[in-house]
Amino acid sequence: MSKDVIAIAGVGPGLGSAVARAFSQAGFAAALLARTTEATESLAAGLRDAGGEALALSMDATDAESVERAFIDIGEKLGAPNVLVYNAGRFATGRVADTTPTEFERNWRINCMGGFLCAKAALGPMLAARRGTIIFTGATASLRGGKGFVNLAVGKFGLRALAQSLARECGPEGVHVAHVVIDGQIDTPVVRRRDPGRASETLIDPDAIAAAYLALHRQDPSAWTQEMDLRPAVEPF
Repeated sequence: MSKDVIAIAGVGPGLGSAVARAFSQAGFAAALLARTTEATESLAAGLRDAGGEALALSMDATDAESVERAFIDIGEKLGAPNVLVYNAGRFATGRVADTTPTEFERNWRINCMGGFLCAKAALGPMLAARRGTIIFTGATASLRGGKGFVNLAVGKFGLRALAQSLARECGPEGVHVAHVVIDGQIDTPVVRRRDPGRASETLIDPDAIAAAYLALHRQDPSAWTQEMDLRPAVEPF
């Protein structure tokens, strides 16, 4: 049996990197996809130094040709992915009245359209093998909009709908599709710099999220999770 391969779209210093480490430690070859490879090259090197197999590729998740090229490269260099994690996202606060059509579309394309393009690129081999997992990273804004959140909520609502539709379309064909609502802030360097005094228990550990993603992939088909929500224990909900 060929080596398992995970493609992670949207790899930064937080959740994307944690997912890469978790799956690499589980024996996966990891394709790290981001707009630039400045950060992902060092992560890929670290995974290789630890005995894994990793590839850093530049990809614009909102551009169909860029996505297609990236997945062709992955197939040729690592093998077709049997796991896809769509973790790309963008958020710019703003009232509807102050948001330009260009800015609105840019956010929607990253938060939603990119998920469609990456899933479409990954699905062919998964459906042919009747085996695979696609995980979409969602947010609190996947479930409800809020003042100043139009640029995030609209795209995340759409990503959730995409996940639901794909799950019903592909589940009977052997492909597990799951949407994960991250209901809280992830503990990342950016968050720490912005609020250095914040208590750790109020943030979500990215390694804990990555472990949940790996568990989703390992679920038995008789009991697949389509949607999971994750939040700190102290979060009032």
